[in-house]
Amino acid sequence: MPLNAVLGVDIGTSSSKGVLVGLDGTVLRSAVREHTVDRPVPGHVEMDAAVWWDEFVSLSRELTDGVDAEVVAAGVSGMGPCVLLTDADDTPLRPAVLYGVDTRSTAQIARLNEELGIEEIRRRCGSDLSSQAAGAKIAWIADEEPELYARARRLYMPSSWLVRKLTGAYVLDHHSASQTTPLYDTVARQWYAPWADRIAPGIELPPLRWSGEVAGTVTAEAARRTGLPEGIPVITGTIDAWAEALSVGAHQPGDLMLMYGTTMFLIHTVPGLLTDPALWSTVGALPDTRNLAGGMATSGAVTGWLRELFGNPEYAELLQLAEAAGPGANGLLMLPYFAGERTPVMDPQARGVIAGLTLSHTRGDLYRAALEATAYAVRHNIEALEQAGGDIRRVVAVGGGTQGGLWTRIVSDVTGRTQELRTTSIGACYGGALLAAQSVTDASIDAWNPVRETVGPDPENTARYGELYGLYRDLYPASADVVHALAARQDR
Repeated sequence: MPLNAVLGVDIGTSSSKGVLVGLDGTVLRSAVREHTVDRPVPGHVEMDAAVWWDEFVSLSRELTDGVDAEVVAAGVSGMGPCVLLTDADDTPLRPAVLYGVDTRSTAQIARLNEELGIEEIRRRCGSDLSSQAAGAKIAWIADEEPELYARARRLYMPSSWLVRKLTGAYVLDHHSASQTTPLYDTVARQWYAPWADRIAPGIELPPLRWSGEVAGTVTAEAARRTGLPEGIPVITGTIDAWAEALSVGAHQPGDLMLMYGTTMFLIHTVPGLLTDPALWSTVGALPDTRNLAGGMATSGAVTGWLRELFGNPEYAELLQLAEAAGPGANGLLMLPYFAGERTPVMDPQARGVIAGLTLSHTRGDLYRAALEATAYAVRHNIEALEQAGGDIRRVVAVGGGTQGGLWTRIVSDVTGRTQELRTTSIGACYGGALLAAQSVTDASIDAWNPVRETVGPDPENTARYGELYGLYRDLYPASADVVHALAARQDR
């Protein structure tokens, strides 16, 4: 008799990942599809939504074909907040505009701040307008592509697009909606019609659900394409970082999730509404939860860039070289702002800086400096979270960057925080699978994914990094005028 299982798929920035999980949390199969984003002009980061569905279909087929398991529910998640506009027939009108790494909406942010008021936006929406705000990107499309926008009728993100293709349902989860600033009222937890009608006229905004609610069931056509059984439930899903937090049980007040990926993301669960101009305040993935969140524009993207420059050696080799370089990277210091920076700097024109280079520095020194730069940025975000009123009592790490151990140790040494690692660190697709399982059975994250180990700081390293962190904080203001001038000259 076949096992009952659930499917989880996540659409990420550099890849889509899928996992087939037994109802006891055992990973039966996993698969990955790598892809790239499009950067047509500086500051624009886009992706064709056809890739999202094609990769879901491919992953579903690979994970379920020939397996002795019956899929009883499916879960989805994806990068976000993104803006995919379609016409009334659900035909995408242009590539999706991606989340905060896309910085095109600077003029719209300035205009909306002037028209609506910065304080009023923050009070109603929880966050200031920034490159993360999906509402400002809708305004950009309306301003810059008016003929296209005139045909727009619906708004999707990766998770809601997959739900539409699988079930025919047009829905969006509350958390994703809370990142469409300024269209969603985080106090009332609903679309704010006066601003939505003004900024996104003609768009039929989707009905709202919580991430774990069932959005619909797999249609006959979707079953034919994907190999999934017709009629099984599909959850509403959410943005990948929040699904990652669910995958490791980091959703109680006091929890902080660190997501080690192409970008580094931080989600702190708070007992009530907190706002700060340097952070994002959102509703949570689960009912009655709220978060303060931060995110870097790059992290693993920088180490991947270095690896490519180095001729694509194995990551294990680079980690070994970085380990040998030792704390401080032999006098190198890096700002990891290679695609601008999100929180708490909020500067889309920031750029990467490598300070202290000499002819004697090696690949290992550079790679170590990149890992340490991410750790300094994590500390900067943690300080901002606590200054905003956060109370961090537990740190949980997740994501591909937790493999190998060095990066997590550096982060613990720099921040002085102990991190908890769960047995399974696959990430968002596993979180989607958990929510799917909870739609059909009583599944517990502690039973599914128990704690595997903790990573604590070395006091000697923490003291050394404390001095270097001071230099790190000095480097951005000292170099900002220069890098802003250089950013204005860059054509890619």
